[in-house]
Amino acid sequence: MTNPSRAPRRDRGFILTALLLVLVAIGFGAWYVYKLASNVPAIDAVTDYEPKIPLRIYTADQVLIGEFGIERRDFVPIDKIPDLMKKAVIAIEDTRFYEHGGIDWIRALGAARANLKGGFREGASTITMQVARTFFLTREKLVSRKITEIALAYKIESALSKDQILELYMNQIYLGQRAYGFSGAARAYFGKTLGELSVAETAMLAGLPQNPARHNPAVNPKRAAQRQHAVLKRMHELGYITEPQYKQALAERLRVRPKGQEFATHADYVAEMARQVVYEKFQEDAYTKGIRVTTTIMSADQDAAYESVRRNVLAYDQRHGYRGPEAFIDLPSDQQERDLAIDEALQQRPSSDGLIPAVVTAASPRSVSVETRDGAELEITGAGLRLVSGALQPKAKDSVRIRPGAVVRVMQDRSKAWSVVQVPQVAAAFVAIDANTGAYRALVGGFDYNLQKFNHVTQAWRQPGSAIKPFVYSAALEKGFSPATMILDEALDLPGENAGATWSPQNDDGKFDGVVSMRESLAHSKNITTVRLLRAVTVPAAHEYLGRFGFDPQRQPKNLTLALGTGAVTPLQMAGAYAVFANGGYAVQPYVVAKVEDARGMPLAETKRPAAPPEDQRVIDQRNAFVVDSMLRDVTVYGTGAAAGRTLGRPDIAGKTGTTSDAFDGWFAGYGGNVVAVAWMGYDDPKSLGGREFGATLALPIWIDYMKVALARRPAQERPAPEGVMQEDGGDWIYSEYAGVEDFRFIDVSPDAAAGTPEQPEAPPAEEPAPAPPPCGIAAHGSETGNPGTLVHLLSVQHHVPVRMRHAPPPSPEPRTPPGHGRDRRGAAAAPAGGSFTRACDLLHRRLPDQPARRVPQLRLPQPGPLQPHARYHYRRPGDSHRHGRRRDRGHIRQHRLHAVGQLHGRRGSVRHSPVPAHHLQLAFAWFQRRHARLGRWQPDDQRHHPAGTA
Repeated sequence: MTNPSRAPRRDRGFILTALLLVLVAIGFGAWYVYKLASNVPAIDAVTDYEPKIPLRIYTADQVLIGEFGIERRDFVPIDKIPDLMKKAVIAIEDTRFYEHGGIDWIRALGAARANLKGGFREGASTITMQVARTFFLTREKLVSRKITEIALAYKIESALSKDQILELYMNQIYLGQRAYGFSGAARAYFGKTLGELSVAETAMLAGLPQNPARHNPAVNPKRAAQRQHAVLKRMHELGYITEPQYKQALAERLRVRPKGQEFATHADYVAEMARQVVYEKFQEDAYTKGIRVTTTIMSADQDAAYESVRRNVLAYDQRHGYRGPEAFIDLPSDQQERDLAIDEALQQRPSSDGLIPAVVTAASPRSVSVETRDGAELEITGAGLRLVSGALQPKAKDSVRIRPGAVVRVMQDRSKAWSVVQVPQVAAAFVAIDANTGAYRALVGGFDYNLQKFNHVTQAWRQPGSAIKPFVYSAALEKGFSPATMILDEALDLPGENAGATWSPQNDDGKFDGVVSMRESLAHSKNITTVRLLRAVTVPAAHEYLGRFGFDPQRQPKNLTLALGTGAVTPLQMAGAYAVFANGGYAVQPYVVAKVEDARGMPLAETKRPAAPPEDQRVIDQRNAFVVDSMLRDVTVYGTGAAAGRTLGRPDIAGKTGTTSDAFDGWFAGYGGNVVAVAWMGYDDPKSLGGREFGATLALPIWIDYMKVALARRPAQERPAPEGVMQEDGGDWIYSEYAGVEDFRFIDVSPDAAAGTPEQPEAPPAEEPAPAPPPCGIAAHGSETGNPGTLVHLLSVQHHVPVRMRHAPPPSPEPRTPPGHGRDRRGAAAAPAGGSFTRACDLLHRRLPDQPARRVPQLRLPQPGPLQPHARYHYRRPGDSHRHGRRRDRGHIRQHRLHAVGQLHGRRGSVRHSPVPAHHLQLAFAWFQRRHARLGRWQPDDQRHHPAGTA
């Protein structure tokens, strides 16, 4: 039996013990809180906030092309953040933000009650607490961390205003896709600024802070939509949005960027170059201090260059056939397993702009069905199967045949039609700079930066081929030669030039033209004549001379193969070298960074170049640049680059094609309107681009497509002749000090052989007084109205090849079609021919003395009055009234390269040509009159003259 008196004593002892334990616990807790509070870090990081803003690269017209840094972030002041964005965040994250003092105890008790019931685990963190955790703490769920978070929240609340705290939160919080802050997230997910977001997009971003990985709309669109709906519902309950806004936002379909941030202008290689420049100066601070870089390129020019490179590389790739699918996979019969297999296969394929990886699900010779990474099912038929038609045949090789499970690429054109394509293996590069300042205007370092980071513009050392020839010709001018210098174009054997063996250079067409002028040699890219010219200049002199243009002498051969471009250059070096001819003789240093600013817009560095290069940058004589320019313009008029002049229709276009041995490299380098541009194509592992591929088919189309855009608003550049050059009696340019000097008129050609047969005696004087001769010494015969005689038109230098001429027959009746028009094979009127009228008859200088005479075309030229330098002249072949005669004439023209630049349209053969440089006309007719005194025997014809620019 228990003693009743002891029970109260035991109860009192238990109570006292319990109280003692409680006091000890309270004391320990107070001490623990005190110790934690005393160790709470200082809040200087929030009071002196410096956000880590990435390095951003812009074009000259302020289009974003690159962003570098661990964090994608824009700092936006609180007063610049849209009110709806702030309300959306407060609605879902901390409704009583402007009411509590850092800790929302009401919300905390509610969350604790819900958690004790075993329901959804609610959080009680306020925006202030999230700021404390973001800046100072981890996300570990520990009591000590939570106590420190509370202490920090109170510190922050006492130091900053509510708007300042909200500003920190909205600029610092991580929101997925490497985006920090809501402005960075808006650009990463939607490509918009905060002010451009819709209600639905605003709610989507506001739902991200709770769990950026789970609610990422680019990765988990379903969960992201659920979170977005919760935000919209809360905004509607609080009256932040109306009922119509709520319903519209729920129904809106969002377009989320799957790869995060993309840029409107494709300039990845430019952005990387600018990044390297800035990093070299600022090191790691470049990626966190919000540095802003403005480059020299223009977005329109860069877009044109990018599209041109891709379009022409794809065109080349399709010309050379289909190589087969990228891979083959097995397609399981189970639909779920099938989808997983397709997803896994496509995830392994790197993306390339517009070239979408897909898996073939069905294939026949007439139709191919594919499934893409986003689950789209496409059926491709007709023209979309042109490239792979052979691979769809049952007899195709297994490695090439397209069948279910094949991994291919598909592309959609501008008309929304799909086609099967392939990722090109060939590489390409393009660069354009300002001729006077060296500022980059466009740069494309390869087909796709995502596939290959190697910048072919600055890093690829390739053989320039014939694109090096203008610099050899420039060296020859300094030795006293001129464009009128005659060079022998015959077989040449050079003992010891090929590693001790005999080297026999060949022309690309395998033909020899006897004697040609220096101007003609460059225009038609003659190899043998260029080698003979280099031999006359001497290799050491030319090798040293090339250094003036920025070429690396160590990479250029010290033998005669230098003339054919067997050294090594980069496309950027080539652009700088051609700029010397374009700007009158000055070396320019290409640069890409125009200005560097800090996050506040204060300038850190700036590149300023004068509009015209200073005289201390001159590397060649102004006369040299002028004469070489005149020769390079002829290349684009009637030479290997004639397509450029014909397509662009400008008189200031100049340039040179380049094709190396076995077509390993294709080049075109040229300029116009003070823009110098270089295009290149080739394989990284050098191999032939094809037996029918040349610089004119590979690189020139890229160059032309770009120049159409770059020169659209630039006027043509006039180039007056500088002092110290003159035109000899033959009409071509020469340095004044070498005029009349015979030593430089011929290379490997004897003057006696060049002189040819003696001139014919003068015709007896006519019984009637002859009319006064027209300008340029043209002997005209005809009616009293002054109609000109039918003449042979030479647009070249004086040609000392003897030719026996046969006078033309009387003119045929005027064709029924209007002048300047022809008829196609069905008799329909054809469009006038475009382009400049050049060599109407280079047959004259191609005929050797022992070859028979040939009938030449008739030309009807304006008379009386001086020849106009930019007039249009009408040309018609004789014998147009007879069908077989017309065909024979066309074949004759092709066979002997007797042509007018511009196509001969239809059976009538009429064509217009413009412009004709005046000095070329003077040269041509002066020589013709001197060499063929019996000009009067030519029959008169009707005058056809059209002023420049008229139809």
